[in-house]
Amino acid sequence: MARERKLLPSGLPRIESLEMRGIVKRFPGVLANDHVNFDVRAGEIHALLGENGAGKSTLMKILYGLYQPDAGEIYLDGERIEIHSPTDSINHGIGMIHQHFMLVDNMTVAENVALGLRSSREPALDLDVVSARIEELSERYRLKVDPRAIISRLAVGQRQSVEIIKALYRGAALLVLDEPTAVLTPQEVDDIFVIFRQMATDGHALIFISHKLHEILALTDRVTVLRDGRAIGTRQTREVSKRDLANMMVGREVSLERQRVPRPAGPVRLRVENVTAVNEDGKPVLRNINLELCSGEILGVAGVSGNGQRPLARAIAGLSPIVEGHIYLDGKDVTGSSPAEMFNAGLGYIPEERMHDGVIKDFSVAENAMLQDHNRAPFSNGFFLNFKAVADHADELIRNYRVKTPSRDTPVKSLSGGNIQKLILARELARQPHLLIAAQPTRGVDIGATEYIHNQLLGQRDAGLATLLISEDLDEIKALSDRIVVLFGGEIMGIVRNEDVTIEELGLMMAGERHASADVAPEAAPS
Repeated sequence: MARERKLLPSGLPRIESLEMRGIVKRFPGVLANDHVNFDVRAGEIHALLGENGAGKSTLMKILYGLYQPDAGEIYLDGERIEIHSPTDSINHGIGMIHQHFMLVDNMTVAENVALGLRSSREPALDLDVVSARIEELSERYRLKVDPRAIISRLAVGQRQSVEIIKALYRGAALLVLDEPTAVLTPQEVDDIFVIFRQMATDGHALIFISHKLHEILALTDRVTVLRDGRAIGTRQTREVSKRDLANMMVGREVSLERQRVPRPAGPVRLRVENVTAVNEDGKPVLRNINLELCSGEILGVAGVSGNGQRPLARAIAGLSPIVEGHIYLDGKDVTGSSPAEMFNAGLGYIPEERMHDGVIKDFSVAENAMLQDHNRAPFSNGFFLNFKAVADHADELIRNYRVKTPSRDTPVKSLSGGNIQKLILARELARQPHLLIAAQPTRGVDIGATEYIHNQLLGQRDAGLATLLISEDLDEIKALSDRIVVLFGGEIMGIVRNEDVTIEELGLMMAGERHASADVAPEAAPS
């Protein structure tokens, strides 16, 4: 049982401090946490920052009872506690907001909050009691949550609020926030930051995990950086810059600025005319899409997840059929072409789901490096593979694109996410495509690999490649794109020049507001 504590204004027991001391966690061949010390106090927002594989998630899963440490201790308000399960964590007043929503879409807010909890008047339900408490918490933290609303009908930001309500309802005085802004528009991020600050003012302790350095600087009081399983240091946020944090994460000087020099657009490579597509249920996922993309241009596609970005990429790549419209590549009508025909016509494709669509994880690095061209020269004579050509090609890509791998024969599944992404990028660019679709090219990739991938995309742009960049990271869109198209509900809200639009305006378009100006054609790109 958690000891009796002072109450927060919301009526929840207050946690004054939590300390994790000397935490060690080993997995086969990996020391995930190496004697890590971390603490958080009432009334503060403490950021936990680090590259992929640095140990952040492992540390927080230990705190939430999903993993058990091999060594180390946890102290709550100065008293040592044992956390063997999420139930233990919740009973101690610790809650976790997961990056991916843990909600049942066809149930109401109240039903989701009550799910798994005992009713106060069993066997009858007490949803009226649950709803009343939800309304109290909503009013306190301005969460704007209707307990009677069906989850599937709520906007993404509202669903995030429901997750917070769930944690608070269960008594969380300390909240672990795992990438809570990953799927939100800039306006929704601003709104949720107001909520987090109010919670901290009330005395909640918040642990904020994010890879977005500007969010950490804007929101948090302290930041602890992990690297290779070790705590590199804890700093007052007001005393550090983006560059300081990036260098601490990577262990070297990192360039955060992307040099995108304005250049005139070349000939049109891709033209999409009046394209409409539907999903398996016959519901439209793309509605009357019209756009053009030129040689030497990066056209960014922005939008909240699920608003047509994936169907657009798959339709152009020939992976999904369209029901209306036409797609042209280099002036040729390629509507209805197969993926193989599109690749032969000059398409390069970095898919959103790299492990599912980008590589065969049990194949070696060398085999994945020539995946699309395995049946043609120089890799094959039509019957047998030329193993020397395969090996030479793999070694060249590994060297030129800095793919970190024990050898060309290493199974791809053994590589880090960033190195798998670099391998896919290397393979696609080595084919010298006319058009590259780069869908979420740095999702789940650490800051060092992101820097490298961005520089490669900009270098290929300057060499004349036409790139359709699909990303949910607005910073990435703004850093790389010449023009930006925003999708909402499968429709285009506007096509604008990068220099003519702000992050706030993009956020409004992502929420469904059409841009007032006319769509900007490629010919009007800056010169």
